[in-house]
Amino acid sequence: MTKLRVGLLFGGRSGEHQVSISSARAIAKALSAEQNASKYEIIPFYIQEDGCWLGKEISQEVIESGIPHLEVQNLSPWRSLSQVTDVADVWFPILHGPNGEDGTIQGLLTLMQVPFVGSGVLGSAVGMDKIAMKMAFQQAGLPQVKYKALTRGQVWSNPCVFPKLCDEIESALGYPCFVKPANLGSSVGITKVRSRQELEAALDNAATYDRRLIVEAGVVAREVECAVLGNEQTKASIVGEITFDSDFYDYETKYTPGKADLLIPAPIPDAVSRQIQDMALQAFAAVDAAGLARIDFFFIEASGEVLINEINTLPGFTATSMYPQLWAYSGIPFAELVDRLIQLALERHSGNKLKSFD
Repeated sequence: MTKLRVGLLFGGRSGEHQVSISSARAIAKALSAEQNASKYEIIPFYIQEDGCWLGKEISQEVIESGIPHLEVQNLSPWRSLSQVTDVADVWFPILHGPNGEDGTIQGLLTLMQVPFVGSGVLGSAVGMDKIAMKMAFQQAGLPQVKYKALTRGQVWSNPCVFPKLCDEIESALGYPCFVKPANLGSSVGITKVRSRQELEAALDNAATYDRRLIVEAGVVAREVECAVLGNEQTKASIVGEITFDSDFYDYETKYTPGKADLLIPAPIPDAVSRQIQDMALQAFAAVDAAGLARIDFFFIEASGEVLINEINTLPGFTATSMYPQLWAYSGIPFAELVDRLIQLALERHSGNKLKSFD
């Protein structure tokens, strides 16, 4: 049987470069597992932080070592990319953050007319931009925390207007609140603020990361997550909970072993779990996601209320990542999960080709 060539795309031009390498290593290991080794040939493509796509030899070295490749390449990013367009049957992009899960690489793969794992341009872009995401959730009738959308121009353009902007945020959301860049993942650039001084500093900091910002009201709640798998026919995993001692679930807490505990299944009432699973499927459809996503929620135990936080259309696959662990506890081990995602990519690509163009 001829093996299916899987182009494993990882690294990328984002602050989550190292996380992407860790995810790619786990996926490569799963594709090499006994049940997958006879079906798939891994063709790794490492994208340096300067945008250059590197070939199999160096990419394999990065997979094995887990260490980014820093040597400057002579090829331009586009010229290096042009050499790899016909070497894979299906692509598995595991590029977290901007230039990876925001619709950009998905647009390129769509233009190449090749199957790839995960959401398309629309689902990826809406899922990445927290403002667009929240608007989609609002249209779908999903309850959320209060928030205010801003732009970098509002923060930096006119010093006279800035105090009034802070007044509006304090009046609408109060303290504590969270200031976030709209288009970054893994809690990069997020600050929890409790005072005017902290708010001003957090807005200035977030504006260095993105031109679109969002400020969200803080809530006293438990953080729970649900994984979704599928294309047209989707299923939700059991619900998990994240517990931690740090002030909030920041980058260090998320990716440092021992900093957070994952409770699977979450110790919450069955009715709440079913509600979260149903809301996860609604959120998946609201942004037009495909293949996979992890949806995060707040469970306000005092009132029994469930609020949707966000969707991640390309969640982490590291040793501490919730998405693969949720499916493992739901009866789909890691190696089988990766296999299913590839099959879903092929299924979706085949369905997209059904339409004829006269």
